[in-house]
Amino acid sequence: MGDGDPVILVSNDDGVRSEGIEALAGALKDLGTVYVVAPDRERSAASHSLSLTHPLRVEKVSPRVYSVDGTPTDCVNLGVNGILRGKKIDLLVSGINKGANLGDDITYSGTVSAAMEGTLLGIPSIAVSLVTRTRFRFDTAAEMALDVARKVLKRGLPDDTLLNVNVPNAAREEIKGVRVTRMGKRVYGDMIVEKVDPRGKKYYWIGGDHLNCEDVPGSDLEAIEEGYISVTPIHLDLTNYTALRALRKWTW
Repeated sequence: MGDGDPVILVSNDDGVRSEGIEALAGALKDLGTVYVVAPDRERSAASHSLSLTHPLRVEKVSPRVYSVDGTPTDCVNLGVNGILRGKKIDLLVSGINKGANLGDDITYSGTVSAAMEGTLLGIPSIAVSLVTRTRFRFDTAAEMALDVARKVLKRGLPDDTLLNVNVPNAAREEIKGVRVTRMGKRVYGDMIVEKVDPRGKKYYWIGGDHLNCEDVPGSDLEAIEEGYISVTPIHLDLTNYTALRALRKWTW
């Protein structure tokens, strides 16, 4: 790629050595110059946390690949404002996550939060997740990520909006197609698992692997359940405008 090609920043929450980020970065090299800035270890469910109470350390793993001892949000912020300072970053892609980020999952997701940070910094951003916990088909998700990235580089995205992409774990020819969707609704239920250690003291795991969902027509959860790739535009303005209008009628 030449000097005039797009600059693409890649991050994730599974760690810099994850097979998912390697597949993603490899696919995106067809579009431009790819830089990877990712956590030094798994940071799943880190949400949009930013490290403010301790310094961050960076290790150059290989050419244009950097490891950070921080959260996905740290990685994007440090990548844009530190490691790649002075470069115009044309696109940020986060993933490929080992597992779905559907419905309310996005409020916990480090993968989606990396894309949120990119969006806050004015960079068109995409989060990509593979809907499985075993036998990952990263090739399919990487192919889809490349397709979406190409479209975003050409068309751009609305202000304060990122794309959350979830891909079924199947060969591309086995997937029925792509649906543009809305956020679904998870039903988390009992997420706490209580155990006792060998010394008789209780400890707890926060679970959540066995989730249900509400029946929301046109949702990302429905699309995946029916064998489609879901592409959901996520807006960073969290204001409830219906409630805003109602609250303005109150007496203050």
